[in-house]
Amino acid sequence: MLLQSASPLLALVRRLLAASTMPPAGDDAAEAQEPPAPEIALPPSPAPGPRSVGPAGIALVKRFEGCARLRTDGLVEAYPDPATGAEPWTIGWGATGRDHVHGGGIGPGTVWTRDQCDERLVRDLARHAADVAAAIGEAPTTQPQFDALVSFHYNTGAIARATLTTRHLAGDFEGAAREFARWNRAGGRVVKGLVRRRAAEAELYLSGAQ
Repeated sequence: MLLQSASPLLALVRRLLAASTMPPAGDDAAEAQEPPAPEIALPPSPAPGPRSVGPAGIALVKRFEGCARLRTDGLVEAYPDPATGAEPWTIGWGATGRDHVHGGGIGPGTVWTRDQCDERLVRDLARHAADVAAAIGEAPTTQPQFDALVSFHYNTGAIARATLTTRHLAGDFEGAAREFARWNRAGGRVVKGLVRRRAAEAELYLSGAQ
């Protein structure tokens, strides 16, 4: 009688042990049986080049542009181009063209506050940096090189057509640095201020050459 009563108990234990080794049912079972996904080795992303002007570039632009014609009342007034005595009229940190404060164009009688001059500088630097970025594309460019190119373009507007840009795209950094000096004229004559500016830009450019 004892052996007979033990048989159903033994069978129950065996069923419980067998059930414990089965995979769980439902969605959890599918997850438990699915092999782990293999790790995919992704190629390293290329380091993005600078696309906004840095502190050295801003300082260089401000150094040579200056915020001229500061009046005794604290306002800044426009002045004629030194080479032509007329157009283009300039105000603040070398701003020409559209008067973003009053509308129309910058000319005789245009007056801004210092804050308005600074605001325009930020806008103009961003616009010229975008022009430089478009011109150089994916060409390897360090921050000092980019800053020098922005300063050059801010003053000349020539980044899209200059041989300097062609040299840079070819990786001929020494040749590109020599090109800065060619842009030293205004009104058909060599201007000492431009000679100094081009030398400073070339120096900054070469400091970042790799």
